[in-house]
Amino acid sequence: MVRILPLHTNFSVTNTKCCDIFRIPPNLTMHLMCSDWNRTWYTPNPDLTQCFQNTILVWVPCVYLWVCAPFYCLYLYCHDRGHIRVSCLCNAKMSARDFCPALYHPERLFTGGLCFQVLAVCIIQLERIRGCRSSVFLFLFWLLAVVCSLVPLRAKIQLAIDEVREMMLRWAPFWRLCCSARTRELVVKGYRKPLQAEDLWSLREEDTSQKIISDLEQEWTAECNRIQLQEKALSAGVALGSRLADQAQLLRKLHKEQSSGFCLLRTLARNFGPYFLTGTLCLVIHDAFMFSIPQVLSLLLGFMRDEDTPLWKGYFYASLMFLLSCLQSLFNHQYMYTCFTVGMRVKTAVMGLVYRKSLIISSAARKTCTVGEIVNLVSADTQKLMDFVVYFNAVWLAPIEITLCLFFLWQHLGPSALAGIATVILIFPLNGFIAKKRSKLQVQMKFMDGRIKLMNEILNGIKILKFYAWEKAFLEQVLGYRQKELKALKKSQILYSISVASFNSSSFLIAFAMFGVYVLIDDKNVLDAQKVFVSMALINILKTPLSQLPFAISTTMQVQQTVQNNLYKYVNAVPFVSGSSSRTLLHIVHSVLLYNVTIENGTFSWSTEAPPCLKKINLQVARGSLVAVVGHVGSGKSSLLSAVLGETEKRSGRVSVKGSVAYVPQQAWIQNAALQDNIMFGREKKLSWYQRVLEACALLPDLEILPAGDATEIGEKGLNLSGGQKQRVSLARAVYRNADIYLLDDPLSAVDAHVGQHIFDKVIGPKGMLRDKTRVLVTHGMSFLPQADLILVLVDGEITEMGSYSELMSRHGAFADFIRAFASTERKEASVQRGKKTESYSITLAIREAPSGLENPFVPHSGDMGNTSLQTMEPIPDVEQDQVPEDVGKLTEVDRARTGRVKLEMYMEYFKTIGLALILPIIFLYAFQQAASLAYNYWLSMWADDPIVNGTQIDTDMKLGIYGALGFAQGVAIFGTTVAISVGGIIASRHLHLDLLNNVLRSPMSFFECTPSGNLLNRFSKEVDAIDCMIPDGLKMMLNYLFKLLEVCIIVLLATPFAAVIILPLALLYAFVQSFYVATSCQLRRLESVSRSPIYTHFNETVQGASVIRAFGEQSRFILQANSKVDHNQTSYFPRFVATRWLAVNLEFLGNGVVLAAAILSVMGKDTLSPGIVGLAVSHSLQVTGILSWIVRSWTDVENNIVTARAWIGISLISVFVFQVGIVGRTGAGKSSLALGIFRILEAAKGEIYIDGINIAEIGLHDLRSRITIIPQDPVLFSGSLRMNLDPFDAYSDEEIWAALELAHLKNFVSGLPDKLNHECSEGGENLSLGQRQLVCLARALLRKTKILVLDEATAAVDLETDNLIQSTIRSQFEDCTVLTIAHRLNTIMDYTRVIVMDKGHIAEMDSPANLISKRGQFYRMCLEAGLV
Repeated sequence: MVRILPLHTNFSVTNTKCCDIFRIPPNLTMHLMCSDWNRTWYTPNPDLTQCFQNTILVWVPCVYLWVCAPFYCLYLYCHDRGHIRVSCLCNAKMSARDFCPALYHPERLFTGGLCFQVLAVCIIQLERIRGCRSSVFLFLFWLLAVVCSLVPLRAKIQLAIDEVREMMLRWAPFWRLCCSARTRELVVKGYRKPLQAEDLWSLREEDTSQKIISDLEQEWTAECNRIQLQEKALSAGVALGSRLADQAQLLRKLHKEQSSGFCLLRTLARNFGPYFLTGTLCLVIHDAFMFSIPQVLSLLLGFMRDEDTPLWKGYFYASLMFLLSCLQSLFNHQYMYTCFTVGMRVKTAVMGLVYRKSLIISSAARKTCTVGEIVNLVSADTQKLMDFVVYFNAVWLAPIEITLCLFFLWQHLGPSALAGIATVILIFPLNGFIAKKRSKLQVQMKFMDGRIKLMNEILNGIKILKFYAWEKAFLEQVLGYRQKELKALKKSQILYSISVASFNSSSFLIAFAMFGVYVLIDDKNVLDAQKVFVSMALINILKTPLSQLPFAISTTMQVQQTVQNNLYKYVNAVPFVSGSSSRTLLHIVHSVLLYNVTIENGTFSWSTEAPPCLKKINLQVARGSLVAVVGHVGSGKSSLLSAVLGETEKRSGRVSVKGSVAYVPQQAWIQNAALQDNIMFGREKKLSWYQRVLEACALLPDLEILPAGDATEIGEKGLNLSGGQKQRVSLARAVYRNADIYLLDDPLSAVDAHVGQHIFDKVIGPKGMLRDKTRVLVTHGMSFLPQADLILVLVDGEITEMGSYSELMSRHGAFADFIRAFASTERKEASVQRGKKTESYSITLAIREAPSGLENPFVPHSGDMGNTSLQTMEPIPDVEQDQVPEDVGKLTEVDRARTGRVKLEMYMEYFKTIGLALILPIIFLYAFQQAASLAYNYWLSMWADDPIVNGTQIDTDMKLGIYGALGFAQGVAIFGTTVAISVGGIIASRHLHLDLLNNVLRSPMSFFECTPSGNLLNRFSKEVDAIDCMIPDGLKMMLNYLFKLLEVCIIVLLATPFAAVIILPLALLYAFVQSFYVATSCQLRRLESVSRSPIYTHFNETVQGASVIRAFGEQSRFILQANSKVDHNQTSYFPRFVATRWLAVNLEFLGNGVVLAAAILSVMGKDTLSPGIVGLAVSHSLQVTGILSWIVRSWTDVENNIVTARAWIGISLISVFVFQVGIVGRTGAGKSSLALGIFRILEAAKGEIYIDGINIAEIGLHDLRSRITIIPQDPVLFSGSLRMNLDPFDAYSDEEIWAALELAHLKNFVSGLPDKLNHECSEGGENLSLGQRQLVCLARALLRKTKILVLDEATAAVDLETDNLIQSTIRSQFEDCTVLTIAHRLNTIMDYTRVIVMDKGHIAEMDSPANLISKRGQFYRMCLEAGLV
């Protein structure tokens, strides 16, 4: 049975019969051939099927021929008219014509095509034998054949048109964007009003991150797999000894390729190369037009010299020159458009690769790649890759262009052109030497990386800097990097000035050498206008490849270093997460699964080289059990959780994790987002579950305090949350996830006992929300241990005891001894404190109300602080509070684009920093260099017009000498101006960076809370680089081209004064166009800069929270967020370079109008103008197109870059006498805010704070903070030595530091380190545990030994035994100091003079501990819950 396809079914046949495809009987073939009505009838573009064309249309003339041929042969046989002779050559041609196509189309042998051709040839031969000269039979046959072939011919033409259309579509975006009303509308809109992000175009699909990176990832994966296979094969070959030398050589070559990063470049080339090649084709066509223009100029000057040439030829040459110039402009900008599009895609690709890598690098690898280095990778290094795309073609095309220039110069000047070759050969080594020296000076990049890395750490730890008044020490460190960076930059700029001077003087040097040799070797050699100005036009062309080639080589070298040392090292050499744990998401019946987490004989380390942090770990965690992990500081508790997550390097053993995982890190990671977004973490909001989570995590009271509830924006790293609030938000995120396994790294240490008990009961404990989940809890709280199903005791990375609470107590081991000792000590201390009387220290706590409207002046004040006055707090009454703004809950201020044009004051401010002493010489040198250029060019035109006497010109030596002197003077002036501007730029950059750094370090904490760190990093990286290089380079370019344009206008007006009538309106039109462009371009540049900062912020946030993101499996969501931010940035970048191309096309057509005007007016004034002055005017007018574009672009660059250079509660009247004050209260009650007020991190909204009778608002911040010490809630270390972290000012001896470490119980740990005090801390101190970092902060306090010490939950991250040791140290070492302790462990403050109980910003209670207990208020209830009463 045959299945017949319905009529609406489409199918096509290529070189195959329909019946063969569908296996149907032959009698149905014809029906199927004609049955595709959708293609032949029901369509706006009807066409016959391919099968029909290949069969019926071929067979119809064939059938006619075969049917009628016998009758026609019979007719010829009966009518013989004599023999027509034909030559052998004619017979050969006929045979070749008919039989050769079969070699290219062998399928015709089987379709009848060749058979009827053979028959037709035979009939033609028979006709000639029978004397027939014309044949109606063959005429009808050929006519029928032609008619039947028209349909396939039409199809082939349509196919060719489609291919051409597809090729044009590749170019269409450029013409459409540069010439369409859409671009004009954008430019006009930008001129009329400031552009907003919504005014910009959407990115094309092929330019989006999703498309680019997905394609690149496939290529990169394939490339990596290919390299691994080659390496394995070659290694196996070497091991087996087969062709050992060859195999080893190939293996070395492969390793060299890998280390050089060539494979990454190769992958980028495969992805973006085909589109880039279309631009390369445009560049080749542009070069063809560029070299045609001097030939037309030669014809025009020949016309001016020949009096008999008709006038129309002059107009023709002028028009042809204009046409060639326009075509040259169009193809050049199509090439530039292609390059910038490819550059944009490469930037997107690199950012995507780097971001994806940052999500999967191991913790060990993370320590070698700081956030600052990653930010530099996606800012400065991607810019190098974009420059490389633009200048890459110059590497191979510039030598060809130089060769062509010298070839054409040889045609005009003969062997004298060799002098030009010699000059070029001399210039090349000079530029090569300079490029090499400058590449060595790229060490400034190392200093810049160090500076940005340090700035990132400063911004991350700014609160610590302000607490310890360390701003000056870190400012000096930054300035140390900056000084070295600017020193290298100054040397580089001086070398660059030599390069610029040699380049700008190269046209003169080449001309001087060639013309000098030409006139000196033979007196009969005369320089006429045709030789001089055609040669000068060719030399001007020669300048471009001469300048581009060294820059292209330098850029290529820089990219090679960047890819090898930075990009490839990060993307490939940095190891992936080792996958030390096998994680499986299981959707099975719970009864089947016995153990969620299994570790068998596991040994783990943080890196391959590091010693093991965990040894001989054997662990099975049953489904639904609660496992508690205890141990001293640094015993490996957090490392155990990291091993389960796969964050550590597995040395041996097996790890199995079955089920989804939620992770709460010891140091809470909070996103810069709304509170509810931090909790839901990408999941859909389920209101009932969400409310249960908030209630269980004790967050509902906090929502009442926050201005917009759970919609309140949280600052970077949770800056506007207390430590306890951050930890509870982090816990709520995990609980909301409803995972199978919960890894909880001491989440209860940051909260008070009451809240901790609430969370344990409602969330973690046997009756909590997670009672059916598997929970691994690291804790220092002894009260929670009896409820754990299993307790692990860790000592030095090994599990020493394991069992339930009762089992461990019954064994009477170290754990049981510690529990009994701690419990008895705690009870003893509590009983002693209840009967202890208040010490009578005379420390006054005096309060005064601030007078209405009084401002706090910044009055520097010095002096020691003895006894200390403090004050209590109450909230400002509601009637006095400001009205709630509309954007309530909004914290972070978005980096908004500045609007409008740059005002003159901004330029004056910049030039003021340079100084008048440099500005005046710069202007004079520019005027002098252009005057010298005008003089030697005009001198050359006069020389060309000199009369020829007896076949020679007179005084050629004198003329050559004057020409050389003027050119040499110009070269010296060029060097002087370049050096002067570079030095002035460095001076301005030093001042502006210092001002920026001082302003940032002196800004209040509120500034850092509402300003994303990415914005500030952007200022110190990309925008400082702009002030260093881009503004001086833009100024050089702008002034150079402005004076050059003035020179061209003077020369054209000297030649043809009537040109003023044309130049004036063109100048007005030019001013009109550039005003539109500059306004729009500045807005687009600022929008791009603004949208760039969130990328850096997101990168920073992702790198710091990578372990949390991986644990929750949220990599794909964060990748989408990164893609969105990059695309948003590119949405601003793409219109900017399209607008640049729009300007360039319009201005170059305007410049081409000047060329046309100069040429037409010269033709009109043929009788009065000399060839020399015409050659001078026209050859200089040819430069106008480039000059106009560069003026506006450099002006815009300068304008764009120069803009880069620009609630605490009140006090009430209470007086008490205190010496040691304990501050307690639930998390978010205002305890830390009180401490921040003393340091003036938060300024008083009302009232005053007095210490020793001095209003702290009237003394300098440095004086205040240097006399108060804090051990903060979030310990922060900086990358550098341990000694630097303890003593950044080098104010203490090693003996004093060791004594402080001993008192802080860190001496044994530091003594065991290989480098001891010189041990290198990683960024943020990540190579130390949180507890060890807290002890380092204690050691800092012991070194400073100020009269006031603030402990902000300083022992929250340490175990109870270490806590007791620290408390005894504080009591003994700070017995003569005022100590304010914010505590959650109430036993640590039971012997204090006063206890302040905070609640929602109020002082709920304040008295001695014994009195507060006797009053049975809030403090009593807290002690009762802690088991102290």
